Amino acid sequence: FPEMALPLWKNVLQTTKKRILQLQRRLSLYNGAHGYEEELIKKKLQQFSGGSINLSKEDNGIGILTLNNPKLMNAFTGTMMVELQERVTELENWKDGKGLIIHGAGNTFCSGSDLNAVKEISNSQASINEDGMNMCMFMQNTLTRLMRLPLISVALVQGKAFGGGAELTTACDFRLMTPGSEIRFVHKHMGLVPGWGGAARLVRMVGSGAALQLLGGAARVDPERALRLGLSEETLPSADETTALAEARAWLSQYTDGPATVIRALKKVVTAGRELPLEPALRTEKDIFGTVWGGPANLQALVRRPKHK
Repeated sequence: FPEMALPLWKNVLQTTKKRILQLQRRLSLYNGAHGYEEELIKKKLQQFSGGSINLSKEDNGIGILTLNNPKLMNAFTGTMMVELQERVTELENWKDGKGLIIHGAGNTFCSGSDLNAVKEISNSQASINEDGMNMCMFMQNTLTRLMRLPLISVALVQGKAFGGGAELTTACDFRLMTPGSEIRFVHKHMGLVPGWGGAARLVRMVGSGAALQLLGGAARVDPERALRLGLSEETLPSADETTALAEARAWLSQYTDGPATVIRALKKVVTAGRELPLEPALRTEKDIFGTVWGGPANLQALVRRPKHK
């Protein structure tokens, strides 16, 4: 009996772990307790239409997310903010996914929020502060979920990544820049600070001193400076849209090569290590280790490599 019960118990354990991990990933940063009414803010955002967020999922497990509003340098309209959340939900449910490239249509990345929508929200009869805060919470929720996806993600920065666009690049694991492109946190010039989580993520990436310089100086960060700061991984050879995307695919594939279960587990342990205090991070790592130990990839590797050479 104990021998028969063991596989069943292992199954139950793995299912439970899976559910816990999914729950952790989907937990919202904000909810009703913070005065955050998601359905209401979505209704409001949908009044400001234009552009789209497109997602294609390739057979090799790499997703391509395209910010598509070229006439406004891919600025986020209200409907695009809602669509981004929908695409993130789709990516959370993509079990075969291993990597993600985010880029903008028309050879530029993203110029932040559509200022017409921002002005409208600011001029509306409702409390200006409440609407602005709701938009801030909505985008923080979405970008935090994007950052926690079990996919290795890269922002392909062509042209300009300004304001909210610069913040979006920080929600990816890596950034690749093309010749002549720039990242710029222009918030100070708008009388603002980042509101989509960009400052918190930037500090963790480049340190507080460099983050203060980039925010306080609203400085243009070209590919060379981005490399020096550790903000960018590499400057791609080509500035051409199609070629740069192919180069980004090739660059990402060196990290996504392998079984989806293993790549996704690797990203999850890194997320835990980045976000959690040491002891919960170690326990999460142990749980994730339990989902791949004795799995197909592990067993095949043991058959292939019986000896250390």
